[in-house]
Amino acid sequence: MFKRQTSGSVVCVSCGYLVGVKDDRCYHCGRRNPALFGFAPALRSLGHDLGFVPFVTGLCFVMFALTLITGGVRMSGGLLGFLSPSCLSVVRFGGAGALPVFYEGRWWTLLSAGWLHGGLLHIAFNVMWIRQLAPDVGELYGPGRMVIIYTIAGVVGFAASSLAGEYLSFWPPPFGGAGLTVGASAPIFGLMGALVYYGRRTGSRHLHSQAVSMAGMVFIMGLVLPGVDNYAHAGGFLGGYVVADCSIPSSPSRLITSRWRWSCWPYPSSPLWPPLCRPSIPASVATRFSSYA
Repeated sequence: MFKRQTSGSVVCVSCGYLVGVKDDRCYHCGRRNPALFGFAPALRSLGHDLGFVPFVTGLCFVMFALTLITGGVRMSGGLLGFLSPSCLSVVRFGGAGALPVFYEGRWWTLLSAGWLHGGLLHIAFNVMWIRQLAPDVGELYGPGRMVIIYTIAGVVGFAASSLAGEYLSFWPPPFGGAGLTVGASAPIFGLMGALVYYGRRTGSRHLHSQAVSMAGMVFIMGLVLPGVDNYAHAGGFLGGYVVADCSIPSSPSRLITSRWRWSCWPYPSSPLWPPLCRPSIPASVATRFSSYA
């Protein structure tokens, strides 16, 4: 399966154009070593995402199971609260937000929060979106750029949410930010932002309109439903859009045979976390303890 090709042509792992297996640089997108020393065909057999979607799916479910096992199961808030991990378990495994970032100094949670989820439906809908969006972004941008977009969008989204939770906690919902937030929606919105940028850059009205409509509808639902982390969504979208602007292949001519498979809309979850009050934490922040991204 992972046999190395030593002659002939291969497909560039970044842009999908044919290049020589010994070419130093892709003539289309400028990527160095586009054949990956002859292993590009073997890697492309894993799909347009190079196995990233199964990796994210598996790790998210593993982390969700660990938060349930180590902290117990909390049933609250009706159907959306089915199989929710405890707040302490979420904090222990790396939930982001104003409390962990500013009051505990855990800046690394901006990276870890996207792998955690607050309930069974929460993780189910987010994984569904990842499986729909990531292969398309990987096909348009290349798998390496897709992973970069996904990661940076998550960091930007949770940074925006944490900043809002710290400095805008006096605002009424849904504009007050989050004290504790988890979920893959921030990087998912980054993938949406990348699709919006690609459609605008390449002139694909169909791609652009579908991506804008999709992101707009989900964002409006977040404003209407209680507890959705809209700052993480907005920050993730902005992060994905900006990174896409920096990472799109240099030629806009490679347009667009993306496989659109929008089979469902996600249902944004509501926060089911109780307030966490400590003497060192202002009540204005503690009362907005959690949101789902």
